[in-house]
Amino acid sequence: MSKVLTARAVMVAKPKRNAAGERVRSEIPDGACPGLYLLIEPTGTRSWAHRYRYRGVSKKRTLGNAGEGGLSLAAARHAVAAARHRLGRGADPATAPHPVAPTGVVSNDSVEAAVASFLELHAYRKTRLNSAKSTEYSFNRFVLPAWRGRKVADIARREIIDLVESVAADTPYAGNRLLAALSKFFSWLVARDVIAMSPAAGVERPHREVARERVLDDDELRRLWRACEDEGPFGAALRLMILTGTRRNEVSAMPWEELHENRQLWLLPAERTKNDRPHAIPLPTQARAIIESRPQINGSAFVFTIDGRRPIVGWAKVKREISIKAGLNPKSWRLHDLRRTCASGMQRLGTPVPVVEKALNHVSGTFRGIVATYQRHTYAEEIRVALQAWADHVEELVSGRKSSKVVRIRKMK
Repeated sequence: MSKVLTARAVMVAKPKRNAAGERVRSEIPDGACPGLYLLIEPTGTRSWAHRYRYRGVSKKRTLGNAGEGGLSLAAARHAVAAARHRLGRGADPATAPHPVAPTGVVSNDSVEAAVASFLELHAYRKTRLNSAKSTEYSFNRFVLPAWRGRKVADIARREIIDLVESVAADTPYAGNRLLAALSKFFSWLVARDVIAMSPAAGVERPHREVARERVLDDDELRRLWRACEDEGPFGAALRLMILTGTRRNEVSAMPWEELHENRQLWLLPAERTKNDRPHAIPLPTQARAIIESRPQINGSAFVFTIDGRRPIVGWAKVKREISIKAGLNPKSWRLHDLRRTCASGMQRLGTPVPVVEKALNHVSGTFRGIVATYQRHTYAEEIRVALQAWADHVEELVSGRKSSKVVRIRKMK
């Protein structure tokens, strides 16, 4: 079975090499869209092509360049979906090319054509990149295999319920995410006057989600920290998450260029944060030591990398291995629990709630409404003191020695 292409895979695709080490032309089929191929020339140029059979003859139609400045993955999929419609009506797609970047979806379009347009015109333009990728995954993994070739206007409410419940039977949270994606998808089609009403309206979530409250205790934190030893960039990144309360993706893809003031300040740009707000993180001495210990492999742009070309990915296997090494059940905690643990720990040390929220770049709680509009104090010094106090506490847990550092946390007026 062909592997489903992702926007990231398209951007980093490189030409293959033969036995003699020479670059050769290669083609990568898209498992989510039969007939669509990513072509990679020896020079590194990437393009899209559609391979199909017309009246018993194999044909290939070039769609255009791929990657930055070319056709996106979603647009290429739309072009192939439209071509397959023409084939189904007995016409050769090459005789009357269909636009690959449609401005809309007509009512008799297939599910795959409508999905391609939704991803291109809504998900990747109006939502966060991670959200768009998650939405694309849900459609490629569950929707297209079930409804490929169907007309969007023919999808019934009962079919949505059956699909969502079948997914939720194995992975409850995935069922909820799928329903959310389908609800937005059909609402988008209604807004564009493609269908009269959404068949997803009123469908209940298959799983009741409860907000997690998991916080690692001091003993678990100590064992986890020690288990990170000799775990390379993953172990170092996990330790940095413990000390700063930052998110997995923020740490994993940290570039050297985000570090300022002799690497004492980490400036996260808005495009790399969940709430699209820039975030300044004064790094405690222990965090700076972790960063300083990382080698810059082949001049890599990323702090945490294995090959020097890309940031670390694939946390599931590593988290499991480190958990077992620490004597923890891998299913008993998540990486995001470290963020909650950091917040809870700072509060135990006497850090005021507004400072904790600012340290974690939260805009809820005490910074909602009118406060968010008029409160412009950055709490930079308070955050620096709070994070250093927390890092000192973690160091004491691990070493068993009382820190000689004296850190005073100011009281809020």
